Order: sequence, then C-alpha cells, then structure tokens
Amino acid sequence: MSEPYTAPLPGQVVLPHVWAPRGYQTKAWNALVHDGVRRAVLVWHRRAGKDLLLLNVTAFHALVRAGVYWHIFPTAKQGRKILWDGVTKQGRPFLDHWPRDFIASRSEADMRLKFTNGSVWQVVGSDNFHEALIGGNPAGLVFSEYALQNPRCWEYLRPILAENEGWAAFAFTPRGSNHGETLFEMAMRNPAWFCERLTVDDTGAIPLSAIEEERLSGMPEELISQEFYCSFAAALVGSYYGKLIEAGQKDGHLTLVRHVRDQGVETWWDLGMNDATAIWFVQRAGQELHVIDYYEASGEGLDHYAEVLRDKGYRFDRHVLPHDVAVRELGTGRSRMETLRSLGVVTSSARAVVAPHLPLADGVNAVRTILPRCWFDQAKCERGIQALKQYQRRWNDDRRMFEDQPLHDWTSHAADAFRYGALMVKDMSRRPDPPPGWAMPDTPASGTVVWPPWEWGAWDYPRTVEIHDDPDGLY
Repeated sequence: MSEPYTAPLPGQVVLPHVWAPRGYQTKAWNALVHDGVRRAVLVWHRRAGKDLLLLNVTAFHALVRAGVYWHIFPTAKQGRKILWDGVTKQGRPFLDHWPRDFIASRSEADMRLKFTNGSVWQVVGSDNFHEALIGGNPAGLVFSEYALQNPRCWEYLRPILAENEGWAAFAFTPRGSNHGETLFEMAMRNPAWFCERLTVDDTGAIPLSAIEEERLSGMPEELISQEFYCSFAAALVGSYYGKLIEAGQKDGHLTLVRHVRDQGVETWWDLGMNDATAIWFVQRAGQELHVIDYYEASGEGLDHYAEVLRDKGYRFDRHVLPHDVAVRELGTGRSRMETLRSLGVVTSSARAVVAPHLPLADGVNAVRTILPRCWFDQAKCERGIQALKQYQRRWNDDRRMFEDQPLHDWTSHAADAFRYGALMVKDMSRRPDPPPGWAMPDTPASGTVVWPPWEWGAWDYPRTVEIHDDPDGLY
C-alpha cells in the first residue's frame, strides 16, 4: 500500500494525487513504480480499476522522467469517452488525478496534457496509429483493452520503446484466444515481465449478486466468463465467423498452402482512404479455395500496393475490388480504378471485377458459405485469420444485447475484403442437371470448352475450360 496522502508544501507535487491503490492492486503498483519493471500484463476482470491504476503509474513516471507518455485505447473515441471525459464510480474525473500545479497546458482537441517539467501525456487510439503516433518518441505506454486493439500498434512501437528504455503496460480482459492470450502466455514464462490475472474471486471488488444481475439482464454466459472470470477459453461472443474458423482449424484447413506457380491468383481488396487497406490472395482448386497469402498496411498510396503485388511474383488473373473503387477523388479527379490501371495492377490479363453493393447480411452469409471450402496458409495469413476469427457484432451495454452492425475495429478491413471476395465466388456446391437426352461419351472429348455452358461429365472427367467473356465476374 502506498503512503497515505498528505498535503504538499508550496511548490511540491505529491503523487499519487489523492489516491492510493487498492489491496489487490498493490503488487502491480509496486512492480511498475518501485521495482523497475518495464513490461507488465494485467489480465484483470471488468471494473477492477485497470485504467485508474495505470494513469497514476504514468503520473509518477512523468514526474520522475521528462518524456512522452501515451494511454492507448482501441479507438481514440473510446479513449475520450472512458478516460479523457470519464469519471470514477465516485464521480471524480480521471484527469483530476494529475495535480493541477503540475499541468502547464491542456489541449481538448488532441486529448493532451503538457507538464511543467516538459513531460507530455496523451490519450490516443491504436486504430489510426500510423497517423496519430508517427514520429512519436514515447518513454511509457499504457495499452488499455489490448485484446481489442490492433496488435500492429505494439509491433510498431516496440523498437522505439526499447531504444528509449521505456516501459509498457498491457491491461485487458480476455476476448477469446487471440493476441492478448499470446502476450499473456509469453509474459507468464518471462521473468522480466510482471504478469497477473485477477478474477472477481481474487479481488472481491464485485459482489456475486451484481454478476447474477448481469446474467438475468441478458449478458451471455460466455461474456460473463470473459468479463468477470478472465477466461480465455470462452468463445468470442458475437463473432461472425469464430466457430467456422475454429472448425477449420480442427479439420486441418489452417496449414501450409503452397502457391501453384502455373496457376493464376486472384486478389480480394478492401481499399482504405485514411486507414488500412487489406488484400487476400486466393487460388482455386476445383471446389476448394486456397488462401495463400494476406497483406495489410496503413497510410500508404496505391503505388505501394502495386509494388507489393509485383514483389509477390504471382501471376494475377483477377482483382475483386469494393464497390466504391470507381468513386473519383476530389484531389486528383481520378477514380482509384483508373489509378490501379495506370499502375499496371489492372490489365487485360489481370482484370478487375467490382463486388456488388449488397447488405452486410448478404456478404456475411456468403463468407459463411465459402469458409468450409477454404484452406488458409497459416503462416502467411496469420493476421488475416485472426481478424476473421475476431470480427464481431457490436455489444450495446445499455440494451444488454448485440447489435446488427459489426464493431468497427482493426479486424474490419480483412473481414470486408474477404466479404467482397466471397460475394464473387460462384456457388459450385451443386452441378446443373444435364440437358435432356445427354449421355456420357465413351471416349473423352478434346478441345476447348467455353464457360458458359458447362461441359457435362463426371467430376473427374478430363476437360479444358477457357473463359472468354465473364461480365459478372463469375467463373
């Protein structure tokens, strides 16, 4: 337990400011403040005071060492609601935990405080880290709800923090088996990291009657297991494709999928304007869809993705693009389709097809239809697979139910790109009936068959198919 608060003498700053850690928070407080631990993972249950503890940890470090400190949320909007404008359950604003005499200036627009010793503290979001955090040189980082964040944010900041000999703390409740669990398991094995999992049974901070009230009001049991008992094993509630991805993993569909060099590759795109662009690389093998690669980046122009495609060395024969690819940009007056043509991405041999602008439910159903036919290269598609697995509906805390719209987070780009591609996959689960009077020939036919129509015969009947005109983008 920290020392009790005493009024500061004139000119002094005393931290923590009118606050002391709760009993179960003391180990983490001592590790990060007194023991010099530079990496910490706090898997604590809901309403255990993670953000408030780490805000006070940051205040201590910001006073001791002048530097830049970021409190990172999945989105900047969440950060503003929860921390910048938020209050504790006692009604005290979170920002009041910074002594007023320590604050030199405050920016509402940037959610940033500057202090008298030169330190800077800011609330930011990992959703646009490529823009908001570029050029930053942090000395301390707090990742709030890390299990819901884009893991690329930590990958981007880790070498910068290591060079600065800074510290980082990751606080979250589990959200299924994802990058949060991977980080937790690594930290448990690494003696240089402080790692702790606290459930309601460990803290006593939330009475069982309150949990029962949540249950009776409609909170799913899986969500209760995650939120209050910190279970990584509980299924990710509200996931659109989680169960199908898990089933595919059990059936061996997440494995090594080799690129067939003499066969064409098609790409499925989600084009971001101010955020990420995602691209899936797919080859067809009869009924199967072989997902051989995945790429995603943020803050890059189309010339970057054209270069990525050239470097892959694949022979492209089709690019599935979102419906807004034909919209002309105000700055250039050109559509992104025209830009892709000028960059040599879209050609006569690598044609572009535009996914239809259909309701989300249609696209989700299309993905669910094709996923059992998909084989993913586990290594090259790791990030995309995790995004599909974690893509989920938005939870409405006031109505105690999932909404019909997805949660827009780091998983959205990969999921949208896959949805556009799925909409352009012809359902080949059933072959059309043969024409009246048709019979299987005694000897295989030779020559070229044009699609459509279908060449009639058994599945193993040898044939050559040449696609001439396919305006609907259907093979």
